[in-house]
Amino acid sequence: MKLNIAVLAGDGIGPEIVEQAIKVIDAVSDKMGHSVTYTYALTGAAAIDAVGDPYPPETHEVCMASDAVLFGAIGDPRFDNDPKAKVRPEMGLLGMRQKLGLYANIRPVSTFPSLLHKSPLRKELVEGADFIAIRELTGGIYFGKPQGRSEDGNTAYDTCVYHRFEVERIAKLAFDFAMRRRKKLCMVDKANVLATSRLWREVVQEMAPTYPEVELEYMFVDNAAMQIIQWPKRFDVIVTENMFGDILTDEASVITGSLGLLPSASIGLHTSVFEPIHGSYPQATGKNIANPLATVLSAALMFEYAFKLDHEAALIRNAVEASLLSGFVTEDIDKTDPKKTSEVGDWLAEYIRADK
Repeated sequence: MKLNIAVLAGDGIGPEIVEQAIKVIDAVSDKMGHSVTYTYALTGAAAIDAVGDPYPPETHEVCMASDAVLFGAIGDPRFDNDPKAKVRPEMGLLGMRQKLGLYANIRPVSTFPSLLHKSPLRKELVEGADFIAIRELTGGIYFGKPQGRSEDGNTAYDTCVYHRFEVERIAKLAFDFAMRRRKKLCMVDKANVLATSRLWREVVQEMAPTYPEVELEYMFVDNAAMQIIQWPKRFDVIVTENMFGDILTDEASVITGSLGLLPSASIGLHTSVFEPIHGSYPQATGKNIANPLATVLSAALMFEYAFKLDHEAALIRNAVEASLLSGFVTEDIDKTDPKKTSEVGDWLAEYIRADK
């Protein structure tokens, strides 16, 4: 099979972690007889520095012409510390999501048996935790218009807007995921306060009879934030709006013991994007210490969702589990004998090639 992958490494540790994922993709492809073509393109602060645009038209063309996008991370302290900056790296990420029609972000949250002791939660709370968070990605307050500041600079405003069709398509995806899993769906909102949340709840209630096998519950976002920590094993599929999903999935990531372990897939109308959930970690840039496993696992999602190659995805996940069991990991997981980012990538690729 021919695999045409756009590579947007981005900023900070992005290039380092993406390089390790490519080693793994190459190893799997060599083993299974696939040919891979990589097309590299700029985004984020790197693109701003080069052409003044965090998601240039040329990058969009590369993404549209590809079968899948492997994405690293964006962000740079130069922009974080300048609240008056007119152009920001994150604008590139939002622009990519909007132009590619990436309305759904899928974030699996599961624990690794060999890392239960690394979770900040007690073993009995997290052992066996396995749920998927489905976050609406192109609506809500991140995209709401109008937004801005008053002329005197003393007032700022953002608007949260959702349309029925946006809720319907993400809810359908969530119901379908629940049907393939344990048939439990939790919709998270703030319907006691927000009009947009009441629209979400109304639409989901209307759709629920179409899925009579799915056990549906509604939960306010503040309660959900507590429940994810108190009882993560109670969840199967969670669906929620953009900002709530952003916050809750970052919170859920600590259940595994490291932010560097969780992948994600952003899917929608055009080319899907596969990326780790963490940021650009600028403090580690160039030090060869960042954990590449979330990006590697994002490559596994790519094989699964974009190419429908489940066996290849399983090969990658087995290699990651083996590296964790062997203790061949970066310093965020093991400070006593940490391995370099590049060493982990090499180990994973060699394991896959040697795996019978």
